[in-house]
Amino acid sequence: MAFGHELARPSRMTRQDAIANATRTFDSGAFRAVLARRVAMPTESQAGGNLETLRAYLADEIAPAVAALGFTAHIFDNPAAGHGPFLIAGRHEGDALPTVLTYGHGDVVFGHAAAWRKGLDPWQMTVEGDRWYGRGTADNKGQHTINLAALEQVMAARGGRLGFNCKILIEMGEEAGSPGLRAFAAAHRQALAADVLIGSDGPRLSAERPTVFLGSRGAMNFELTVDLRAGGHHSGNWGGALANAGTLLAHAIACLVDAKGRILVAALKPQLPDAVRAALADIALTQGPDDPVIDPDWGEPGLTPAERVYGWNALEVLAFTTGTPEAPVNAIPPTARATMQLRFVVGTDPDTILPAVRAHLDAHGLQRVAVAPARMESFAATRLDPADPWVGWTLASIARTTGKKPALLPNLGGSLPNDVFADILGMPTIWVPHSYPSCSQHAPDEHLLAPLAREALQIMAGLLYDLGEDGPRIVKERSK
Repeated sequence: MAFGHELARPSRMTRQDAIANATRTFDSGAFRAVLARRVAMPTESQAGGNLETLRAYLADEIAPAVAALGFTAHIFDNPAAGHGPFLIAGRHEGDALPTVLTYGHGDVVFGHAAAWRKGLDPWQMTVEGDRWYGRGTADNKGQHTINLAALEQVMAARGGRLGFNCKILIEMGEEAGSPGLRAFAAAHRQALAADVLIGSDGPRLSAERPTVFLGSRGAMNFELTVDLRAGGHHSGNWGGALANAGTLLAHAIACLVDAKGRILVAALKPQLPDAVRAALADIALTQGPDDPVIDPDWGEPGLTPAERVYGWNALEVLAFTTGTPEAPVNAIPPTARATMQLRFVVGTDPDTILPAVRAHLDAHGLQRVAVAPARMESFAATRLDPADPWVGWTLASIARTTGKKPALLPNLGGSLPNDVFADILGMPTIWVPHSYPSCSQHAPDEHLLAPLAREALQIMAGLLYDLGEDGPRIVKERSK
């Protein structure tokens, strides 16, 4: 068995048996051992290359694990040259049964080992109390490892069957913007076809509250650059006579977003639908001991913090350089560059973002500031209708397992390639995340919370068991 824990197999086990087996898989240490082995693989993707390690994660870890569950797995090269491969695995149990697609990514951001706290190593899982440290523990190795473990427990509970058809897609380039994924999905549309996507990525609303989100904000990274001349010139001899690239760029940024984070480009400001506002009325951004303090006056006025994160657009400065900050000299810098990011909700057309920025800068006399897309692919904004039958079914299953009311977010505040599933493959999308906001995702000291992971195993075992019971009914209900 993939997680090395022998389970009792009476002829007919119940939902509670499946959940109990998932709990024992965690408590026995079997789940932790599998995750530690996967974390030890340095599957960084952001710099491109590293293809041998990225392929090995699929070939040595994922393919054998799903083969043990009766899935047929294939690894495919990425149509975007120089980027990580894809794995599609499938298990077909009956033409009359519903099909679920689950997704994860095995690549991670840069390890940045020198920046981690003393005693921690991004490529070695370290357990300190309830925290399991290591790159990928939260994003996304821990999350898809939970879901694969839950599939195993459901099969054990059903005597070697799931009760539904299942497909698995694991990519190895999400942290680089999922290059090639859209072309790959379009080319393998039939192999990936399913009645619903149930995936796990991103954080819960809080560590304590199970969460479901139905899509994600889109993301577009773009660069503002000023390139005035070759080389710097002495500020004493030329100051006041030569344009300063840093000054021009600072004004360009201030022209787009004000000192309180309010977007100043009318074309980049969305609408907040009543249905989204109603869904977010139940959502409050929590303030745990490790969370940053929310700035109450930051962002669009008149909105709650939850509405700003989940229902509105945000324009951020990710990086800004001019001159030589590490060793300033008395010279007027000839160049400056900033990387900007717009996180945007449904209703913002990504094709209009850069033209809107260009027009706004021109209208303010900043023609010398160039605008260009950044290297990473953009994510489109998506959002499943909260009234979809899959949504209520998911919430009810999680509540039944945990005794808690799950949080329902119309979309994640961050960005995922959910447009691949919602738009290209045309399926409803349900996301059940297994990390929390302070997991240090993308930062030093990334970690998975053990109690949350334990509960997540229980949630997914219950949810997948229920899929075998209720899936045909949900599919029929949606077809009406």
